[in-house]
Amino acid sequence: MADTIIVSPVEDGTRLLRWFLRHFPSMPQREFYRLCRGGQVRVNSARCKGMEILHEGDAVRIPPTISSYLVAPKKDESGEKFSLTDLEKLRQTIIHSDDDIVVFNKPAGLAVQGGTGIRKSIDKMAAALFPYAKISLVHRLDMETSGLLVVAKNQHAAQVLSHAFQNKTAHKEYLALLNGDVAESRGTIDNYLLKGRVFDAPTRENGTGARPHHAVTEYRVLSRASGMLTWVLFMPKTGRTHQLRMHSAFCLGAPIVGDDLYGRGKEMDPGLQSVLATNNLFLFAYKITIQHPSTGKIVTFRAPVPEFMKPVMHLLELQLP
Repeated sequence: MADTIIVSPVEDGTRLLRWFLRHFPSMPQREFYRLCRGGQVRVNSARCKGMEILHEGDAVRIPPTISSYLVAPKKDESGEKFSLTDLEKLRQTIIHSDDDIVVFNKPAGLAVQGGTGIRKSIDKMAAALFPYAKISLVHRLDMETSGLLVVAKNQHAAQVLSHAFQNKTAHKEYLALLNGDVAESRGTIDNYLLKGRVFDAPTRENGTGARPHHAVTEYRVLSRASGMLTWVLFMPKTGRTHQLRMHSAFCLGAPIVGDDLYGRGKEMDPGLQSVLATNNLFLFAYKITIQHPSTGKIVTFRAPVPEFMKPVMHLLELQLP
């Protein structure tokens, strides 16, 4: 007896051939077309040729002769793989989507860009969510960092937005909970970073000849809790790797809560540690303002705080700016 699979929201807009090859990667295309010609593959009970566009809720008839080959996970040469369930979870994080951009509220622990040893990444998964778009990353977030990530859907948008982020016309705001008491209520950190180290001047590092990268972060203290934690709004003016984490730990003397890389050696009160009760990094890309690549209008996106932060915010009476 033939099976029927209902097209999910993440598969909306996918061609039938591509949909079939995603579910049955070992099946030759010639076999797929043979089944179509014989009327064994159908969409909503209608015969099909293979190039039809599927929509959410469509019923695809699966011939019984191939149902045993149903395989959901996708895998590429880098070892990356993800399931349709993973795609649906990512789709649910979308804050905004139009013809030019998609804005995700990235969960902590999900890589932005694929590579060796990376099982799942937003760039590959976004390409699967939007199969007819030309997905391009225009800025990055650390794997441990949660919050807003803007992704371009076409070459024009990618060029405009990449230029905006490189030239600091895109405005980003991050919320962070720091392990320590920050003395100054507001300020600007202006120095140079290289390989986990902070430099006051752009002199070349001894032994390597490498030149540190200029890094600028404005910050404002929102509140203090128990005299041991500080709730901070960061407004980075540059986008260096681990910039906010290094500026917190090395320049403010208060590493971000949950930062195992730069927070080592900074003990936390055991009572507070039990209250936080999470291994997540308390750094959240909360707000982003850009000029839309097509309309030219200034648009601002805000993301709801991640679930792991809500109990702590409530308990410590931390407010959004």
